[in-house]
Amino acid sequence: MKIKLPDKVIYIIRTLESCGFDTYTVGGCVRDCIMGKSPTDWDICTEATPEQIMRSFKGQRIIETGLKHGTITLLLGKNSYEITTFRKDGDYKDNRHPEKVAFISDIKEDLARRDFTINAMAYHPEKGMIDFFGAMADIENKTIRCVGDAEKRFDEDALRIMRALRFSSTLDFGISQETSAAIINRHNLLENIAVERITAELNMMLIGINAEKVLLEYSEVLAVIIPEINDMIGFEQHRPNHYLDVWGHTVKSISYAPKDIILRLTMLFHDMAKPECFTLVDGKGHFYGHPKESARMAEMILRRLKYDNNTVQTIVKLVTYHDTDIICEEKYVKRWLNRIGEENLRRLIEVKKADACAHEEQLRSPTLEQLENVSRLIDKVIEFRQCFSLMDLAINGRDLIALGIPEGAEIGEILTSVLGMVIDGETENTRIALMKKAQELLWGK
Repeated sequence: MKIKLPDKVIYIIRTLESCGFDTYTVGGCVRDCIMGKSPTDWDICTEATPEQIMRSFKGQRIIETGLKHGTITLLLGKNSYEITTFRKDGDYKDNRHPEKVAFISDIKEDLARRDFTINAMAYHPEKGMIDFFGAMADIENKTIRCVGDAEKRFDEDALRIMRALRFSSTLDFGISQETSAAIINRHNLLENIAVERITAELNMMLIGINAEKVLLEYSEVLAVIIPEINDMIGFEQHRPNHYLDVWGHTVKSISYAPKDIILRLTMLFHDMAKPECFTLVDGKGHFYGHPKESARMAEMILRRLKYDNNTVQTIVKLVTYHDTDIICEEKYVKRWLNRIGEENLRRLIEVKKADACAHEEQLRSPTLEQLENVSRLIDKVIEFRQCFSLMDLAINGRDLIALGIPEGAEIGEILTSVLGMVIDGETENTRIALMKKAQELLWGK
């Protein structure tokens, strides 16, 4: 197979080869090219040591990224290229990092240390594809398979467990039987991995095309990261509109949500408290207060997983309101816009759609139709710049101060009251009309 390499990649290969060092492109960029995708970056491996690499590119801009592990970053124009020396890893003491690495001159031995066959290929403009471990066949068969002994690969670096799930989800690949068994046998090793690294892999896995299948097949792996989902698995809802248990419904709703991490995390948490809030009355399940409690659990878990404040606050807000009806009338839509803003209201619509699609099929259409009507009202309010926030009012605090109202909480109360009148259609959003209403409120005190 022929791959068209960028000119700068060819320049790097030719430069190192002119100095006497075998050099190849390697890993994900090769995989992506085989699959017809455009690589986001290009990695190069070479038998040159880091010092030899830096001498070969003397005068160029170089970042000494990881000299200890044989990697430097070469800056060419606006692009950066990681160049790594062929290496063999020593023993792993923490299920993540090798204690030491040894630089070698054999490309096969370098590829043999990598995680999955699909990442253990190299390519050279003249020598062509270097595939010692059946990667081409695995790509054709859409299979994630460890290089060599799967359990050993995961013992070396337990983050590879999450990477396997991520690749399965994002590439829509299955996982080989041996690799799958090793994931199950070694999944508790994830407890030894930095939470930030796990979170990064979780994010990519959740927005993948194959997320639903991965979440269902490897729920016990996810439960190492988020033990709270154990209570959801197999918990029957005893509701006529639910044909799945709480975990099945959750995963199905994730698959229906747009591939946006805020929305997919919201769906992951939206019903998490249902088992805790469950009561059975006359054979029918009820989950009183579960949105608020699910939001509390979401905040606790998201902070444990080191998500940023904005992400946490947004998801908590969406989970809190996910089961609240949005009345399809203009004044109510404006109140929602005032309460959570346009971006989050549109997100909430997507959350409610995904939730509805994970219910019994015959019950979806009325809900989805109503949500589409709400979306059209949002569009109308925004398009015609209708008033729904204090910033949209034709008066402000300075106008009220001019009436003789001292600065303080009273000004905010009056502005909020006249905004409510505008939203409800009780008065026009003009300065004259609003000043009159403000005076009436003031005199009425």
